[in-house]
Amino acid sequence: MKINADVLIIGGGLAGLTAAIHLSQKNLKVILIEKSNFPRHKVCGEYISNEILPYLTWLGADVTELNPSSISKFEFTASNGKTAMVELPLGGFGISRYALDDFLYQKAIANHCLIIKENVIDVSFSDDLFTVTSSNQILTAKIVLGAFGKRSNLDQALDRSFFHKKSPWLAVKAHYSGNLEDDLVALHNFKGGYCGVAKVENNIINICYLADYATFKQYKNIQDYQEGVLYKNKHLKAVFENSMLLFEKPLTISQISFEKKKAVENHIIMIGDTAGLIHPLCGNGMAMAVHSAKIASELILEYYSDDKASRKVLEKKYTKEWKKHFGKRIWMGRILAHILTHRTITNVFTAITASFPKLLSAIIKQTHGKPITIN
Repeated sequence: MKINADVLIIGGGLAGLTAAIHLSQKNLKVILIEKSNFPRHKVCGEYISNEILPYLTWLGADVTELNPSSISKFEFTASNGKTAMVELPLGGFGISRYALDDFLYQKAIANHCLIIKENVIDVSFSDDLFTVTSSNQILTAKIVLGAFGKRSNLDQALDRSFFHKKSPWLAVKAHYSGNLEDDLVALHNFKGGYCGVAKVENNIINICYLADYATFKQYKNIQDYQEGVLYKNKHLKAVFENSMLLFEKPLTISQISFEKKKAVENHIIMIGDTAGLIHPLCGNGMAMAVHSAKIASELILEYYSDDKASRKVLEKKYTKEWKKHFGKRIWMGRILAHILTHRTITNVFTAITASFPKLLSAIIKQTHGKPITIN
């Protein structure tokens, strides 16, 4: 049987595109399958920690070309109006997924990565080889990377355990024009959720919030929900009232699951949100996606460089590395999410961190990594 690719990547988000660039520049034959067009907007907080900058530069993907906002301060507000602010330990930048994904897409194309716009229907593994069935063709590959995002029909096809559990969360995102400090990322708490606000490129403000569906469905539309719930936080109300919507309407996604996922399923190496999703209140899912692509790519290159390499060892190493770098961060995200969905606890938390900013800084460090080193 003809092997179409050394590595086949399912999904063209941050993780998938980053892995495509890394692997193709090391002369592996890479095929990436993505069901949607580039570029497009996605529901995302669009803040990314500086921890991944050395790696992106090494890949030849200097994001400063996109003129992202430079972010150095973090503000947290409780629904009662209390505010805590701290300098971000590493700092970060704001960049839209529309701009960043397209930037990485062009880099992957330049590296001769074949990108196919189709929907993957099924993935099977037999005799040490993957067969990937898409809407128009059947492809084979030695290695498959799963980068198909938070929730996909493939999760159901693979019978992943989290897919069978209903999630109470939905997310809403839109871009706005208005006044906001250039160097600030803010997290505003409200009943049943929290909202991230930061500037991206071109002086655009990204507003993205996670909401409890049970509360959300009590309102007729997004505007009514925002006015009835989010506006109870005076800081968040001021943000919305002094901003103008740039999208025709906000984007929404539902059934966002923060349940545990396996880093390897049916021999598919999962990267980005497909491997595990950190709560948006930690504000660092984009960096984790890029970093997971690096870990997987390096191990795959190691696998291909050794004739005696074992798939079992590859999968074991990746699972170990994924847990090492992200396990604690995701666990901390779950703890913070549990705390910050209780109004009284959140108010106390905000009051304490406002008085002791070093405490807030220490918590942020637990959800962010160190600058990525290049081997």
